[in-house]
Amino acid sequence: MHPNAENVAVLLRERGVVGSVVELPDPAPTAAAAAAQLRCEVGAIANSLVFSADGEPLLVLTSGAHRVDTVQVAKLVDAQSVTRATPEFVRKVTGQPIGGVAPIGHPKPLRTLVDVWLFTFDVVWAAAGHPHTVFPTTYDELLRITGGTPAEVGQ
Repeated sequence: MHPNAENVAVLLRERGVVGSVVELPDPAPTAAAAAAQLRCEVGAIANSLVFSADGEPLLVLTSGAHRVDTVQVAKLVDAQSVTRATPEFVRKVTGQPIGGVAPIGHPKPLRTLVDVWLFTFDVVWAAAGHPHTVFPTTYDELLRITGGTPAEVGQ
């Protein structure tokens, strides 16, 4: 297993997460790719998207069925501007590559919003630090392990 995924697996166990990291045969850089491999609805994929909110990192865990509305998110976090982060910024603040960013395991905790739509699924799948790895969780567990804030982040 990739070192990033091993780190996430350790953190999941430490935080009492029941699900384990799963290695996928193919990379899952998109929610559709992950859903196809996991044979689940695309909405049950928790996309970990990093944004720059007035220059500060912001992690948005959104349903794979949604697009993040950056104007709405800016209002939620009281920012003048929320823009999609560059791959370099993502790597710097998470230590993980785009397509594999986990909700946890970053050098420093990130301010996190969790899409309320994820509540509609009994099992939610999130990346585990590498594009080939995911783990099963729940909406409530995502809120608990990230310290995230429930939010309507898009449509």
